[in-house]
Amino acid sequence: MIRTFASSISAQAAYTLVQDLQEYFVTQLNGISQTWGSNTPFEAIEWFRDEGKHGGGLRYEARDETVFNRASVNISQIHYDDIAQKALASASAISTIIHPNNPHAPSMHMHISWTELKNSKGYWRIMADLNPSIENSEDRSSFTANLKAMAPACSSEALAQGERYFFIPALERHRGVSHFYLENFNSQDSEADKILAKECGQSVIDTYIAILNKNLAKTVTPQDKEAQLAYHTLYLFQVLTLDRGTTSGLLVHDQNDVGILGSLPSQVDKSLLQKWLSKMPSPQDKLLQSIIDILPDSSIMIDQKIKKSLAEAVRVHYEHYPEALSLQASGNIIPPTVQNHR
Repeated sequence: MIRTFASSISAQAAYTLVQDLQEYFVTQLNGISQTWGSNTPFEAIEWFRDEGKHGGGLRYEARDETVFNRASVNISQIHYDDIAQKALASASAISTIIHPNNPHAPSMHMHISWTELKNSKGYWRIMADLNPSIENSEDRSSFTANLKAMAPACSSEALAQGERYFFIPALERHRGVSHFYLENFNSQDSEADKILAKECGQSVIDTYIAILNKNLAKTVTPQDKEAQLAYHTLYLFQVLTLDRGTTSGLLVHDQNDVGILGSLPSQVDKSLLQKWLSKMPSPQDKLLQSIIDILPDSSIMIDQKIKKSLAEAVRVHYEHYPEALSLQASGNIIPPTVQNHR
């Protein structure tokens, strides 16, 4: 586990919350492996921020290649109790992406985090989205109904912000089919907010596990795999050229590149990325070209070496074109994540 923890009681409670959600989800996913795959459990991998002085994290990665294309469930806590000039006191998060092998089983992303500033202000971020390669109206309806039910007082706004955040302007489409994004949330009732965050996480997990169990037995055709490859390419495209959370994580430090890019599927279609190059605004066309240049020409497998190269390409791009951060995905509120870490 991480070697040092944030000192505040609220940060400690947030880290316990994301730990509990990680344990719950990994247990459920290991059950999926037992039922549908090779009964190979997820593997735990630690990483440390500044050798653990400022926290770190623990991720569980899928090892059952029968069921999972790529899957990881990550938790982390970064803190700066010993650096007075930092605006950020701590950030505690769970971030997970599941890419099943069966194209009929949709991918799913979830992020829940508590950010606490030195001025004692803090807020929750709650995100969840369903990302199918092959759309299924029943899955979409059940996932969306769950999103509406889990936070009824703010679900309309969160759904609208999710639709905005996960829209890809260059391609005039969304990354997925159902999106929830609650940013900078603090009702001034800390206990109620903590309960909401945990219940949202458990609800998303339960709904998604049910969707997996319903779809993993479906027969797969070559056309289904082609649709999945195209969608996985879209996913990589959105994550590396638009996703503000991914970009912020890479810009803050380079000590968890493989974990941050755990959201990338194992294979993509390089020729499809090349077709999208002409649709990109400047200077994001240069970023996409850098990504294309890193990918091999055949049998593309996004391994750890490629992930590290892609992470560095993102950092170099925004060092050269800091104004391009304005082209990143956003809701109505743009969190100053990078500035808080500096």
